[in-house]
Amino acid sequence: MVSKEILKKIRKLEIQTKGIVNTLFGGEYQSAFKGRGMEFSEVRAYNYGDDIRQIDWNVTARTGDPYIKIFEEEREQTLMLCVDISPSGMFGTLYQTKTDLAIEICAVLAFSAIKNSDKVGLILFSDHIEKVVPPKKGKTHVLRLIRELYTTKPTGRGTSIASALSYINRLLDRKAIVVLASDFQDDNFDKQLKITNQKHDLVSIIVNDEHEETLPNLGIIPLRDSESNQEILIDTSSKKVRDAYYKKRVLRKKELSDKLLKMKIDSVEVNTNQSYVRPLMNFFLRRVNRY
Repeated sequence: MVSKEILKKIRKLEIQTKGIVNTLFGGEYQSAFKGRGMEFSEVRAYNYGDDIRQIDWNVTARTGDPYIKIFEEEREQTLMLCVDISPSGMFGTLYQTKTDLAIEICAVLAFSAIKNSDKVGLILFSDHIEKVVPPKKGKTHVLRLIRELYTTKPTGRGTSIASALSYINRLLDRKAIVVLASDFQDDNFDKQLKITNQKHDLVSIIVNDEHEETLPNLGIIPLRDSESNQEILIDTSSKKVRDAYYKKRVLRKKELSDKLLKMKIDSVEVNTNQSYVRPLMNFFLRRVNRY
């Protein structure tokens, strides 16, 4: 039974994201994600100037007049949302948690997909697969996905991006749009990342919170890892400690950015204290200009 609070959140998110889709992202989604290829539609009589390579010689031989084949883009696609719901996503210091931000972006993409008659599926993961919802069409299905995003509580404490991508590579036998939404607080997933990018159209949504980047000057404080549950004492009054922490975070972000760039994987970086509309719009524009 879904609580009234969750139903209220789902309804509010539906109104917000559908408004954004209708005004901003509906057409951009279709332009950014091309169909799987061209499929035969019909034949018509040859006209002067038509490409002779498209002549249908069988029909031409039967009728005695030249006919050409007409092809259309195979538009229908599958959007698979692969969302990290591990405990580190519960971090958020101002307006929302990282998981809440990921849910909102996934809702925008899901409503954009069904607006273009695409199927949408969902995989939720922590250090293992938590929930799988097979791809389907329709508003009712998307609302179910949003409900699962809000109500599914992780049983695992860690993050395994490799396990999630490995599962997708086995699950999907046709090329799909795979959106991987995570804070990427994980290691050793390069191999599966490369395989998924080769088989599918992979997009990474990197969800950050600015207060994870720096330590406040609060003296000696305990820090607990939300996934390993380990706790250590940090002397935040030391500028050397604060600088070392910041440099480590910056280096980790750069390594991830360089990795995605090297593999030619599209990425969108968003922050809990900023609107995701501009980064997502810039992503769509980059994709459109590429084609």
